[in-house]
Formats: sequence, structure tokens, C-alpha cells
Amino acid sequence: MSSDQRRVDVGTDSIEFQVARSAEATEPRIDVSIHEIQVVIPEASDTDPETLLVENSRWVLEKKRKYDDYREMAPERSFEPGETFLYLGEERKLVVEPRPENTVADDTIRLRQSAVSRSSVKRVLRNFYRTRAREHLTECAVHYAAEMGVEYDQLQLRNQRTRWGSCSTNGTLSFNWRLSMAPPKVIDYVTVHELAHLREPNHTQTFWSLVADHGPEYQAHANWLEEHSAQLIFSDEDL
Repeated sequence: MSSDQRRVDVGTDSIEFQVARSAEATEPRIDVSIHEIQVVIPEASDTDPETLLVENSRWVLEKKRKYDDYREMAPERSFEPGETFLYLGEERKLVVEPRPENTVADDTIRLRQSAVSRSSVKRVLRNFYRTRAREHLTECAVHYAAEMGVEYDQLQLRNQRTRWGSCSTNGTLSFNWRLSMAPPKVIDYVTVHELAHLREPNHTQTFWSLVADHGPEYQAHANWLEEHSAQLIFSDEDL
């Protein structure tokens, strides 16, 4: 997929974007991420990328401002004992002490001192989150897959900056490990959302009806992610 950098002025705003020609794309689209705006055009299409961007500029600028705010709201982390971190939706104080394994007790996350000494608080804490995310998400996926009558191939953890989950056409479920900071019901919602794509690839009414069947309060959980996503930023590397 080849690309080139461009700029277009819309009112008082100037939008920098990339144009990508893709042999795999079936229709023109605009992808807005935390780092860039990309207009993807099928190789055989004669769609003018600047016209497409201008026609959708209100949506593009709204998404861009959202990501700008997201960066501004990122919590400052020192990764020191005594600092608080979210785990399953609750603030917990970080403790480093001699112990056989990392664990959660009462309102604390307790890290193994020997592991921190060999590495760092940041790395050990990240590994703790990833381990807990895999355990929790695997349990959720097994439970809801059986409940929904679907089968998935495998479950992967990723560190997408702005996506919480995805489902590939070959049945691979991918989840953001930072979900282990979110409340359990929110994790359930993301799991059901991705499993529903095994039955319905697109966000149709049928898709949302399936999600609602297995999580009636899904809109509230989706709103929580929308409103609190910046709180789930682990470090500057996520930006």
C-alpha cells in the first residue's frame, strides 16, 4: 500500500493527512488514529481524497480533537511504591515487598521485590496487568462463547493505543491488555462485542441485538470506555 502526505484547509482548520492507495480496500474510507489521519482509496477508484476528506471534515476534526484531549488527560506516572493504579475498575496502592508472587490484596497491588530488583516497577507492573488480562479475558471468552454458541480460534493480547478489541475473519480475538484496569462488566462488554463479530462482521442492527441479548447494559459500558479511556493509559508509550 503506497501513501503520500498532504494538507487541506477547512475553514480555519488545517488538516494534515496521508493518502494510501490499497489493492485490498473495496471502498474509500478515512482512518483517524491518535497519530495520523489517513484516507484509503482502492487502487481502481477515481475518488478524490481531498474531496472525501472535506466532505467528512466535521467528523474528522471531532475525532482529532478527541485524541488531542486524550493525550492531554493522560495521567503522569512515576512508577514508584505508594502510587495508585486502577485494577478491575478500582484504585489500588502499589506496594513492593518480599513475596513469592505478584498479587492483589485489599486495596493494593503487591509486587514481588526480587522481580522489581532484576527489572523495574514499570516492567513488572505491566507484566502483572498482562497476566491478569489474559486470565480474565480467557475466562470471559470461554464463558460467553459457549453462551452465544460461537467458536473462536485463539486469543491474543495487544497494546493498541485506541482500540480495545478486534476479531479477525479467521476467528482470532485480540484484546488490549490495559482492559485489566477496567471494571469487570466493561471487560465483559468488550468480550461479547468481539465474539458477536463471529456471527455478524458489521455493526448492523442484528449485531447490536446480539450484543444486547448477552449484555443488556452494553451502552453504559461502552460509554464508560468512551469517558474513562484516558484513565487506562499505562505510560507515555501508549500515546
